[in-house]
Amino acid sequence: MPGEFAGVEDVRKRLTEVSYLPDDSIATVVYLAERLGKPILVEGPAGVGKTELAKAVAAARGAELVRLQCYEGLDESKALYEWNYKKQLLRIQTDRDRDWQSAHDDIFGEEYLLERPLLRALRHPGDAVLLVDEVDKVDFEFEALLLEILSDFQVTIPEMGTVRGVRRPFVVLTSNNTRDLSEALKRRCLYLYLDYPSIEREKDIVLTKVPEAPEALVDQLVRIVRSLRQLELKKPPSIAETLDWAHTLLELGFDTVDENVARATFSVLLKYQQDIAKAQAHLRVPPRPEMN
Repeated sequence: MPGEFAGVEDVRKRLTEVSYLPDDSIATVVYLAERLGKPILVEGPAGVGKTELAKAVAAARGAELVRLQCYEGLDESKALYEWNYKKQLLRIQTDRDRDWQSAHDDIFGEEYLLERPLLRALRHPGDAVLLVDEVDKVDFEFEALLLEILSDFQVTIPEMGTVRGVRRPFVVLTSNNTRDLSEALKRRCLYLYLDYPSIEREKDIVLTKVPEAPEALVDQLVRIVRSLRQLELKKPPSIAETLDWAHTLLELGFDTVDENVARATFSVLLKYQQDIAKAQAHLRVPPRPEMN
């Protein structure tokens, strides 16, 4: 079993083996998070690999990924636990003669408890990676619940008492910076900011994820993507969209990008008509480099 990381270089090696290319800061923060038992708060623009980092850590450790996708209005019952009310009601109806205390002790047991991601990660008997994705979408009240779990790795269920973690999971929280998170939450985390990669790093990512793509084509398309990110777009192209574009060009049989090809396939990169129009107006396709 892969298990824990032996050091920063081991982090780099094992993440690379699962096709995630970490830089020095990523490898160092991942190792420290494991050694110090702290969550990682990963911030940055959408599509730069925040969620993929948690998936890669789980794969590299041979751990189960437990994901909580945050959204506005997320509450405790969807994130932590809830009771199987239909099953409880059926149990009460089939045994009407029992006193309430006896029935209460029966229906508020493990058989009727529905685990949600936070409780599942807390009680996971093996190695788990808990991903709290887009935590900036929840309110401060929900943050308070996270603080209890991240601070003590335990939670109180009124009907059952305090549930303590069996084994501390590796925790990754991601944020797209749509709102400021509380200082209390940030204090409990190691911080990692992921930005759009350099041309060379994005080229390496594309060659890793799309190994059948010619290097000259990859060099050309990542330079185009980089130039588009310099424009004031409503949604700049993410790394995932760069990969989609590479797959698209290969599927269509192109081994180079000219202005006609770029204009015809910009809808893979850009998701708003105003962005497509702006990109077409500023289109300057870099020449295909001479490869040694």
